[in-house]
Amino acid sequence: MIAVHNAQQPRQTTSLTERVLLLIGAVFLVANFLALAVINNRWNFTHWTHMLVWLACAWVGHRWLNRSLPDRDPIIFPITMFLSGWGLVIIDRLAPGFADRQSLWLIAGTIALLLTACLPYGIRWLRTYRYILLFAGLLLLIATIILGRNPSGLSGAPQLWLGAGSIYFQPSEALKIILVGFLASYLAEQYPALRAEGLSIRQRILILSPRVFGPILLMWGISIVILIWQRDLGTAILFFVVFLILLYVASGSVWILLSGAVLIAVAGFAAYHLFSVVQLRVDIWLNPWPESDGRAYQIVQSLMAFAAGGIFGQGLGQGLPNYIPVVHSDFILAALAEEWGLLGIVSLIACIVTLVIRGLQIAITRHAQPFQAMLAVGLSMLIATQSILIMAGVLKLIPLTGVTLPFMSYGGSSLLITFIMVGILLRLSSTEDKTR
Repeated sequence: MIAVHNAQQPRQTTSLTERVLLLIGAVFLVANFLALAVINNRWNFTHWTHMLVWLACAWVGHRWLNRSLPDRDPIIFPITMFLSGWGLVIIDRLAPGFADRQSLWLIAGTIALLLTACLPYGIRWLRTYRYILLFAGLLLLIATIILGRNPSGLSGAPQLWLGAGSIYFQPSEALKIILVGFLASYLAEQYPALRAEGLSIRQRILILSPRVFGPILLMWGISIVILIWQRDLGTAILFFVVFLILLYVASGSVWILLSGAVLIAVAGFAAYHLFSVVQLRVDIWLNPWPESDGRAYQIVQSLMAFAAGGIFGQGLGQGLPNYIPVVHSDFILAALAEEWGLLGIVSLIACIVTLVIRGLQIAITRHAQPFQAMLAVGLSMLIATQSILIMAGVLKLIPLTGVTLPFMSYGGSSLLITFIMVGILLRLSSTEDKTR
């Protein structure tokens, strides 16, 4: 009886911790929806539907995870739901029509998260069928290049989606998980050789050259294809940086970072001189003010939103972030900064950093299982790198890349795939999964 009691104690602590965090998030979000209803005099059922959807997803997810993964990490799911709910509040404030769609994607994402986290042997499929998945992912990429569309219907806009009717999906989002799974599986097999001790520099170079630089060139090639044919600067950079980090973690070789930096510099130099979209973003980044009413209008308005927010912000519903084009998607951080100020930005960054740290801690606990450790590192770095790229771009610290802010920005494909990443991390955080 004592042994059973001791085994159940951590599980009860996990459930209680997660429940308390979800409750705190629910109170915050309900207060926000109530404030928007008062400010905008929106007491209709549609406005509250979004909040009800979030509450249902949080409750069902918590109950389902308690039953299927009782010893999971108790922090990951509450942070995921909190950020997605906060994003839903901002989208409902700025573009109510898009909030309806985001609520539907939140339901789909929660279901995908739970299936990924709770289905047995789900992670093993990424390793067993890695070549099939990679081939399917590349076929989707080719299909996007040939048949790609843009939901806005604007001529000249990036054609990054495949769709039927009013439903669109961005294949490059799914390719994130496929490529991370492929590389994690490959590096897990090469790990003993890459980490072998007692080797001379010449022997280590002979081992590293075909086993490491080959994948580097493969990922660099895929990134270049995405950049050339899809004009998707953000995804190209995201893929290559994350895979560079994974290769460095697996091999411990500084030459990985140096060679990767050289390839990034070469690709960036060529892209600036070959593609107008890259040249435009770099020029705007260097000096947006001469074209503040033209091509640089979006980034200038974003900077003004940050300045107007100050430390504590203008207050919910009190700012004017609607002046920023596509504010509910790429520039949702600017809207948060104007209405929540530095306090809101720090809170957001703290949540993302905590989520990434929990993912890296999972990798540490799985150090004896290289595939799972590499997978946890790769998914955590995807979330971290994507967050850094968009936050730094909106703040004009780097050129704009066009990626979404994980969990918060409007975008069904991004939300769905990010939730699947979280589901994998939850699975890896539990001793229920024994995949090697």
